[in-house]
Amino acid sequence: MYIETEKKLRELYGFPKGRSKDKQLDRLEVHTKRFISLSPFVLISTCSKQGDLDCSPRGGNAGFVVPVNDHCLLIPDSKGNNRLDSFVNIVNTGKVGCLFLIPGVDETLRVNGEAKISTSPEYLNRYTEWSNPPRACIVVSINEVFLHCAKALMRSGLWDQNNKIDRKVLPTMGKMLNDQLSISEEPETQEQMIERYKRDL
Repeated sequence: MYIETEKKLRELYGFPKGRSKDKQLDRLEVHTKRFISLSPFVLISTCSKQGDLDCSPRGGNAGFVVPVNDHCLLIPDSKGNNRLDSFVNIVNTGKVGCLFLIPGVDETLRVNGEAKISTSPEYLNRYTEWSNPPRACIVVSINEVFLHCAKALMRSGLWDQNNKIDRKVLPTMGKMLNDQLSISEEPETQEQMIERYKRDL
């Protein structure tokens, strides 16, 4: 049985109450700015004109995402694989959702808003000391911002060292890609991949 209307959803779950309803803000303030300044990792979600979805990770030193003001965030684009899935979606729909994480902290921060791709020197000059400075930035105009409770990360034990797996339980990225693409040549080792990635960070 599938639930196909919001009415049916609400009959099953009800409505948010108290802080879970009231915590949504339309701007950054001292605590959300501090959270972003400590975050080295953000997931950005976008959608195409056709409604196809994409979720992409972005990482850097803590605070690599910069609040321009209470209503605007700057996400630099680090060197990648040039698929540009997120960028194409932003150019076409101008929408973005962000989820910020801080290692060791179970709460997360959600930011939703309008987005544009900028090559403005005013923004790019903030990153001139990077070994690979960004060619563009995502400028997010904030519509919604709120702290998300710790339950999901508590359930997953994401930061628990006892849950950390040995990378060797999975094949190397090179092996998996070779299998998926039916490539018969010797795959790149994990060590080779890491060294190659380090040159592009």
